[in-house]
Amino acid sequence: MSQLRLNPLTGRWVTLVADRAKRPTDFVPRLMQVEADPNRACPFCPGNEEATPPALEQHDSEGKWTLRVVPNLYPAFDGDGNLAVHNLGPVHTMADASGIHEVFVITPDHNARVGTFTDEVIHNVMQALKRRFEEHARTSNVRYTQAFINHGREAGASLAHPHGQILGLPFVPGEILEEERAFERFKGGCILCTTIEAERVDNKRVIIDNEHAFVLCPYWSGGPYELLIIPQSHDVHLTDSTDAVLTGIGTAIRDSLAIMYATLGDVAYNLVFHTAPSHHSGNFHWHIHLWPKLTTAAGFERGTGVLINIVPPEDAAFELKSAAGI
Repeated sequence: MSQLRLNPLTGRWVTLVADRAKRPTDFVPRLMQVEADPNRACPFCPGNEEATPPALEQHDSEGKWTLRVVPNLYPAFDGDGNLAVHNLGPVHTMADASGIHEVFVITPDHNARVGTFTDEVIHNVMQALKRRFEEHARTSNVRYTQAFINHGREAGASLAHPHGQILGLPFVPGEILEEERAFERFKGGCILCTTIEAERVDNKRVIIDNEHAFVLCPYWSGGPYELLIIPQSHDVHLTDSTDAVLTGIGTAIRDSLAIMYATLGDVAYNLVFHTAPSHHSGNFHWHIHLWPKLTTAAGFERGTGVLINIVPPEDAAFELKSAAGI
């Protein structure tokens, strides 16, 4: 029988349809060719630095760069103006999309995968990410910073070279506002701290539980093999976390992806960082969502906003741990 489960972070229902569950090998493999023009030189590879704007930040080792942050050549958000709303009629409202749009080239190796990074690489990546968040927080017209990685064409990537994007927005997105309201409404303390305590009881959905990170297939998973990565320390902003915590979370991301690769192969995915807006100080616990791109939102999901998950998180966790030998 199908089951409804409530996502406490958003207040939305998700539907589990276990009878339609598939094995990992039953999902269609991702398209390996990401670029529209495979003959075009990769702008993120060493030697092609002139294809991008000058780096905002670059980390070097032994005379070679190991990571770069560059302005996006085709920014969705650009300019230093504050959000100015213009009403053009009874139902038409617009504003200039000011802000920041950066590309985070996280390795010079075109064929590398985040799930194979060394601890040193992970440390450097997380420190650079923290610095970019701090820089955005000092920018007067940026109210929220969103960092994410799209891997695979199905997940929205247009280049195969491992990279992420960091956007400084002149407004706080609705998804984050919903999460902030959920943290404020929760009467048991912190939603995510309480989630950690509750999930340890039966351990059915837990993937990683160590000093710095707690990774699980959340009870309210909206899609197959969805993972939620939570810092063990209760920090409101990503930038509040210590260097040790950030490195620990980075290695949990790597290990989660390695487990996912072992289960699903080189699957397309979205990795999304959720932190409190830089100038907000209310109840929040920053965290990371990892969504494998295995299914497509259809008419019901689009029309209602209710997600259908055909692999219950308990089954997903069992398969992930079995593949990883946990």
